[in-house]
Amino acid sequence: MNQTTPVTRKEIWSWAMYDFANSGYTTVIITAIFNAYFVSVIAGGAEWATLLWTTILAISYAIVMVIGPVLGAWADRRAAKKRMLLYSTVGCVLTTLALAPLAAQGSNLLLLVCIVFIASNVFYALGENFTAAFLPELAKSEHIAKVSAWGWSLGYVGGLVTLGASLAVVTTQQAAGAPATSYVPWTIVVTAVIYAAASLPVFLFLNERATPQDDVAPAPLLVKLRASLAQLSKHPDLRRFFLAGIAYQAGLAVVITLASVYAAEALGFKMADTIKLLLVVNVSAAIGAFVFGYVQDRIGHKPTLIVTLVMWITTVIVAYVWHTKTGFWIAANMAGLCLGASQSGGRALVGVLSPKSKVAEFYGLWGLVVRLAGIVGPMLYGVVTWVTGGNHRLALLLTGGMFVVGLALLRAVDVDRGERDAKAVDALTVG
Repeated sequence: MNQTTPVTRKEIWSWAMYDFANSGYTTVIITAIFNAYFVSVIAGGAEWATLLWTTILAISYAIVMVIGPVLGAWADRRAAKKRMLLYSTVGCVLTTLALAPLAAQGSNLLLLVCIVFIASNVFYALGENFTAAFLPELAKSEHIAKVSAWGWSLGYVGGLVTLGASLAVVTTQQAAGAPATSYVPWTIVVTAVIYAAASLPVFLFLNERATPQDDVAPAPLLVKLRASLAQLSKHPDLRRFFLAGIAYQAGLAVVITLASVYAAEALGFKMADTIKLLLVVNVSAAIGAFVFGYVQDRIGHKPTLIVTLVMWITTVIVAYVWHTKTGFWIAANMAGLCLGASQSGGRALVGVLSPKSKVAEFYGLWGLVVRLAGIVGPMLYGVVTWVTGGNHRLALLLTGGMFVVGLALLRAVDVDRGERDAKAVDALTVG
């Protein structure tokens, strides 16, 4: 389909529904239930359990770092973003379903659980890359933050739905006296089923507007990755934003992957209490993503991100100083407000600073940035807790430093100049 074909409301809705679909995975598996279950049950609550969790996350993100830009470049040439999105979605759903019976065995199948989780998270992360790559086709630069925010807001609704269904399973089974090995696997099944069902609209209604480019001989993976990085060097402001992104996304990765671990290990939250907290936080995050999407279109991408990073720093200070369950409830909802805004805003800004002819490739590189941050942040957190014998407060303070560094690096980004550079490349490509 030609890039000039008008975008329909149905397409935008179906694209946003993919955020609804995959948010259940990150909410239940990465943030709320499976991560804490992995640390306390599958890894037996050992001193190295948090470090092991962050390590397998790091392995999965390292894989995506290598193959994400390569697959993105291939999808650009073949106009195959939708096809690759389908493959990654099916892969994530199937491996997540496979994770459920393994998780039911507790610590008996630790290695196999780690391997299957790594596979499912790789598929999830690739799907996240490819759905983001559709964004510049669906919205002009002056509206891209708004459309991104619609998707992210609907994503938090999806997280709420999946988490709510999981809470029903957990509370019912706990009331019957069942152990976690009985009900946590069912929350994994619920997550996979909702992911599969809610992703269907994107494959039924979203059009691929890119056109295949002249075919070239396939190059080795590392050669393609180096070529993508070389292309990035021609866009200095996008490169500067990627550096800032590594820093602040490392902080986000800690919050997303370790919030429930912190709540359980440092503050004594029970699983049902953590789920209830994250249900409320998802509402805050949906509101933040939606409101800040309009704010970003009005005051600009960079000022909005600066505001959210200042909010993140304040949140970490509140959580560190007010070390009680009440203080964590307040800090968690502050985090929710800026979580969706900073994630949605970053995704939109990459679309503004990227030439349309290389959008999937550069979103693959953005995926590399996010995954590298997903390695750096949680690994630092895990190492600190391991070395200090479980000092989660000190690890939390380190997280605040990541946002400070991101804020400092973001100041060097000139959005207007970067957008002009991207449009100039597109003009040369057309010419």
